[in-house]
Amino acid sequence: MFAISLLAACSSAPAPRGEVKGASASSRELGQSDTNRVATLAMRANLDSLYLLMDKLYRRNPAEWKKSGASREEVVKRVRVAVEQRQTWSDLQGKRDITAMSLALSPDFKADRVAAFIYATADMIVAAHGGKIEFFLIDGLDAQYLYNAARNIEIAVWMLTNRRNAAGQPLLLSDEIGATERNLSFEREFGKIIGRLDLLAEFITEKYRRAGISYVQNLLGGSFLQFLPVR
Repeated sequence: MFAISLLAACSSAPAPRGEVKGASASSRELGQSDTNRVATLAMRANLDSLYLLMDKLYRRNPAEWKKSGASREEVVKRVRVAVEQRQTWSDLQGKRDITAMSLALSPDFKADRVAAFIYATADMIVAAHGGKIEFFLIDGLDAQYLYNAARNIEIAVWMLTNRRNAAGQPLLLSDEIGATERNLSFEREFGKIIGRLDLLAEFITEKYRRAGISYVQNLLGGSFLQFLPVR
């Protein structure tokens, strides 16, 4: 009876996990190569991951958003606008990119650390993409900068896990590993960002090689890759 129940459980349909959805079509795509489009989609996904992490960090560290004197929703909105309109973040004293990340992860930082950290990390990623969040035919990307951005994320995650304030507490509460619970959702989301950056960096290094291969394939296709009549 137990074996029958086990087989029934194994053969049951998996729980629904959603379905893949593409971005809405836009006339702006006419000005994008395949590489531009991949970079744009990856950037949007990475920023959305950071905004999700910001929400999760605020839930675990509610004292942070209260430092701003505004609601959590208002602070999240301000960070998004600052990132996507390439504005500075006042608590970071005009610093940008990795300099802003360093300040946000300093034990002595007194302002809203969640907002500062997410803003600085997003700004670093945008800087690695040439200061843009959408890409067109005239734009180019440097694979090494993208690779460096992925390593910067790894360093930042290590700092969050290991750095302590003057009281010996973590700078921000994130993943939780206890005797009865394991919450690694932060690590997984940061891992997605790192994976996208690394994949895009590798893709960029192959761009010109793939263009040459596609050219040769098109030449061969004209004479060798056509179906022949069978009657």
